[in-house]
Amino acid sequence: MTELPLIGISTYREQASWGVWDVDAAVLPYNYVDCVAAAGGVPLLLPPIQNNRAADVSAAGTRRPVAQLVSNLDALVISGGPDANPALYGELPHAETGPARDQRDEWELALLAAALDRDMPVLAICRGAQLLNITFGGSLHQHLPEVSGVVDHRAGTAVFTSTRVSLVPESLPGSVLGLSVDVSCYHHQAIAKLGAGLSVTGRAPDGTIEAVTVDGRAFAVGVQWHPEVDRELRLFAALVEAAAQFKSRSRRCKEELSQP
Repeated sequence: MTELPLIGISTYREQASWGVWDVDAAVLPYNYVDCVAAAGGVPLLLPPIQNNRAADVSAAGTRRPVAQLVSNLDALVISGGPDANPALYGELPHAETGPARDQRDEWELALLAAALDRDMPVLAICRGAQLLNITFGGSLHQHLPEVSGVVDHRAGTAVFTSTRVSLVPESLPGSVLGLSVDVSCYHHQAIAKLGAGLSVTGRAPDGTIEAVTVDGRAFAVGVQWHPEVDRELRLFAALVEAAAQFKSRSRRCKEELSQP
């Protein structure tokens, strides 16, 4: 029986309340889980863990949880969320930039590094696309409403805005979604300086970068919008298909290595 691919999804660490409880929790909008499952993958939630660098092995010689975890995945989704710390790209915070979430930044950057090192399929969403750019040495516009000619990409507090994004048809995500797509956006930051080794594959009408890919990778894409809100299963299905192919290749490699 063929095993379904295992898709890791990064989660938030937030104070959350339900029933009689108000506690520190790992949380994630359930749309991510629904979309991965509906596309044929098995979702695995990845809570941020402290003291994880990109290196596989710590100074004490023990394998770090991030490396061990990613080695068991078939694809990675970096979810949306709060602003990344501007110190990651050498800037001071803008007045509109949210408070730093250093633990989450460190964890998700380590997940990305480990996944890219394995050439594993990656779908980085909103904040995730920004972290992907930071990983490759890029920077961010910290507050889009102050960038000349750019409109606000959120309709209000907790209100998504609809944006038509023009896509490069030969590259992800255009190879899956077509020449253009109407998407749900909720962001006040976006890619400024493009990271080395990334290509722009989607833009909003005002020129804001809305999609990037990692050059030379089969499936490593960042989208500035929220496909899980739109239940854009074509994109998640493409991720799951790429994960299944990655899983098959990994199994063949292990079998070849085990032969005398």
